[in-house]
Amino acid sequence: MKPTRVHVAIPAMNEADYLPGTIECLQEQEAPGVEAHLWICVNQPDRWWRDATREAACLNNRRTLESLANQHLPNLHLIDRSSPGRGWTGKDHGVGMARRTLMDAIDLWCFQRGAGAAPGGKASAGGASAKTRDHKSAQPQDIILSLDADTRFGPGYLASVVRQLQAHPTAMGLSNPYYHRLTGDEDLDRALLRYEIYMRHYALNLWRIESPYSFTALGSAIALPLRAYRKIGGMTAKKSGEDFYLLQKLRKAGPLLHHNTERVYPATRYSDRVFFGTGPALIRGKRGDWDSYPVYDHRLFDRVGETCRAFPALYDRDADTPMTPFLQKQLGTRDVFGPLRRNAATRDQFVRACHHRVDGLRVLQFLKASQAAQGHADEKYLLAFLREHHPGIHQACFSSEGLDFGRSPIALMDKIRNLLMETEDKYREADARALSGC
Repeated sequence: MKPTRVHVAIPAMNEADYLPGTIECLQEQEAPGVEAHLWICVNQPDRWWRDATREAACLNNRRTLESLANQHLPNLHLIDRSSPGRGWTGKDHGVGMARRTLMDAIDLWCFQRGAGAAPGGKASAGGASAKTRDHKSAQPQDIILSLDADTRFGPGYLASVVRQLQAHPTAMGLSNPYYHRLTGDEDLDRALLRYEIYMRHYALNLWRIESPYSFTALGSAIALPLRAYRKIGGMTAKKSGEDFYLLQKLRKAGPLLHHNTERVYPATRYSDRVFFGTGPALIRGKRGDWDSYPVYDHRLFDRVGETCRAFPALYDRDADTPMTPFLQKQLGTRDVFGPLRRNAATRDQFVRACHHRVDGLRVLQFLKASQAAQGHADEKYLLAFLREHHPGIHQACFSSEGLDFGRSPIALMDKIRNLLMETEDKYREADARALSGC
């Protein structure tokens, strides 16, 4: 029986101090029957070499390249997009471009092997794209595993990913469970817990209303079969949020898997390498700026759920939904669902088209616009959500005290985070059972 190839894809920018720990986690994997390939894209804009304020990052990347060249790691595929003359030019740069470069290179390498090219053939811009490549040329068991250069995970992680995707062959990808470890720095831990509570509250509400887009997008916690990458025509390069758009494309093409027995542990650190996400959120959160990451009023999710439940009836006749005014404004038309109705041969096709139109991004835009109109009250909205939908958590945490993200004990915030995670795990497991037909 041939081993399952797992292609670990890691973008690295200014990561010389963190990448060795991630490589060490990979070297400690207990994964019989897995052939691991490590793909690293060390990257930066080329113009940084002429910018004195970026000198430290440039030299850090050079140090990473030299270290990797001297380690002689097995099955290492190193993509240098940081040395002078090799960095990104123009507007195409950032973590999204690095991830796409890695996944496209993996795709082409597998295509060349499947097509009879010599092993280890270099990926080139002239190769067939993921949109045009013959799906049959890929080894069907090949898996792309997306990590960050500062991610940590246990020795069973690779084997668990293979096991989960093989047990759920219809899954287009895996959005793996995650957990941020505390550091002992109170300001950093407070910001981290506030951010993770925001993420888990968001995901739980999407699961509660049975949204197809109930996933948490973390580039360090995604795996997908190579066949799925080809089916969606590759990923869209974004300077930030590329993980969200990748998962959304995968979900539109088929079901996502959310459950695994192993977690990943993204780094708890301040970072400005991307425009939004954990690192920037912690930087702004330390200053008390949470405008981009509010705890949404759970009743807004109810409006999304009511809209989505109306989709089957909208196939027969038009009607207003709680999201109709927002969608009309966003789409620039009063006839939101008419074109979808006219182009759908069946009710199922129409409902699918509605979910593609009212996708995860559109839901987020609706929530942001609606929350802005009624104002932020993060602690109030979290407590109201817990009282109504998770009274056990509310009773366990707030029998005698309220909540203030800026002053409440770290232990209380950590307890809330952990109980939300346990609740989320139940949804993840239920999704996996449904995907298995159990």
